[in-house]
Amino acid sequence: MLKGILALALAVVVAVPAASLERESEAATGPAAIRITTRDVRYTRVDVGRVGRSAGDMEIIKQLLFNKGITPKPIGHAEVLCTFTIPPSRSCRGTIFLPRGKIVVGGSIYARQIYELAVLGGTGLYDNARGTMTATRFRRTPRSEILVFRLVG
Repeated sequence: MLKGILALALAVVVAVPAASLERESEAATGPAAIRITTRDVRYTRVDVGRVGRSAGDMEIIKQLLFNKGITPKPIGHAEVLCTFTIPPSRSCRGTIFLPRGKIVVGGSIYARQIYELAVLGGTGLYDNARGTMTATRFRRTPRSEILVFRLVG
């Protein structure tokens, strides 16, 4: 009977780490590259303190997301909040809402013409996502960008 109990205990000790490894590998995101375009649909600037851009002012941006190779309709949206530090520099956080999950990005931006943010994580298909997002403006009105996500894990 003692041999049976030891064998069962050993089987549990071996099976639990193996099951944990399976769950972690299912949640892995990268390596992957995602390319989508955006169009600003709402831009709000909150001016605090001195009139004009100054530390503490905020930008709140809502964008529609597109992959026109698949559909002309929006595939999701993005919400970004930037706080000016030493203008024109700003610290930004954003959430990219895609059909199969969300990607969270953040970092510092000097100018919105071209910038790079860190991918901080995600949900759903993008659970445990890490990497970078590069944004390049390609239209001034309405403001539109190309977003390239380079996910490594």
